[in-house]
Amino acid sequence: MSFSAKSTAFLSSRAPRCWWWRRWQLPCAAPGPAWSYFGGSWPRPILDMSYSRHFLDFQGSSIPSSMKKLVVTKLSPNFREAVTLQQDSPVPLPGDGDLLVRNRFVGINASDINYSAGRYDPSVKPPFDIGFEGIGDVVALGLSASADYTVGQAVAYVKAGSFAEYTVVPAKEAVPLPSVKPEFLTLMVSGATAYISLKELGELSEGKKVLVTAAAGGTGQFAVQLAKKAKCHVIGTCSSDEKGGFLKSIGCDRTINYKTENVESVLRKDYPEGVDVVYESVGGKMFDLALNSLATKGRLIIIGFITGYQNPTGLQPIKAELLPAKLLKKSASIRGFFLNHYFSEYKTALEHLLKMCESGDLVCEVDVGDTSPEGKFTGLESVFRAVDYMYMGKNTGKIVVELPHSVNSKL
Repeated sequence: MSFSAKSTAFLSSRAPRCWWWRRWQLPCAAPGPAWSYFGGSWPRPILDMSYSRHFLDFQGSSIPSSMKKLVVTKLSPNFREAVTLQQDSPVPLPGDGDLLVRNRFVGINASDINYSAGRYDPSVKPPFDIGFEGIGDVVALGLSASADYTVGQAVAYVKAGSFAEYTVVPAKEAVPLPSVKPEFLTLMVSGATAYISLKELGELSEGKKVLVTAAAGGTGQFAVQLAKKAKCHVIGTCSSDEKGGFLKSIGCDRTINYKTENVESVLRKDYPEGVDVVYESVGGKMFDLALNSLATKGRLIIIGFITGYQNPTGLQPIKAELLPAKLLKKSASIRGFFLNHYFSEYKTALEHLLKMCESGDLVCEVDVGDTSPEGKFTGLESVFRAVDYMYMGKNTGKIVVELPHSVNSKL
């Protein structure tokens, strides 16, 4: 697709709102673009470049007419069977209120294979784009979008279709950033899931015992840290001593390596009265253990069940026949959490998470595959390896894939 367009506009800014959550409060800054809070500079005007075949990006290289992207061509929880790398897809054209983002990093999520299996929206049929989140540079934009953004600005987003070299993102859905850092990407889905679910459903308070399963993973790392900030006692399950060491470094009080320790025995011995909150993402047997470990009035928050995603049904069996009796006996509860249902809380959560990340008050661990057999996850081709790496339980922190470009970035 050709990028013939005319854009003569100067950028303006708006006074942002300030969001709050209890004692963790952000200072209200002087009016200015929200991204300036995190170190950005004032926007520049976009010049009239209608004489050119393309919009030009801020490095002065033309946007290509074609790109690589991943597309679901067959519904299957087997990512390699479901997804195809297309080499010559047209680069999409941004509309009036859109940004064209050149992706620099994309995030891997356990639910990527739920999406490739068509579990979220059965009405959508292949082919369709895949990938939930990305971070990169604005290289072109519509006239209305230029009121708040400029070419060369760093942004992140949550939107289907991030597994591509370029993605069109509505300006109203973009998150302005001070720079393109993979650490920021960890917050978009994984960090926000932990923050909002614990805030809305966890009822955390000082002294409460919180169990986090898959605690060294992309979202588990944030559940551990946020629970500690609420002055809770945190227990984290993991699959290696190395991951246990990482968990201790971010404040986890008790780590349980389920490869070498019996989780049920440890919980029964060390926490005979049970745990007050469980942040659960594993499913199957781990769900059953967590349920049995709940204290009186305990709360189990389900944010996923990764052990079942590769199955045809997407589920692992649980001992559900006794569930009503177990909950009644303890006045306990189970709550599900799906981020899409809490977007009204998203801006508040993300602004606070970004503030903590920038100040060094929050560890945002990134796993780029340096220890994987074939090395670092680089290029869309490596997304397949990255998904396999996650399902082998190898990652510590959020798995991120870098998408290199021929342009030498100055960011």
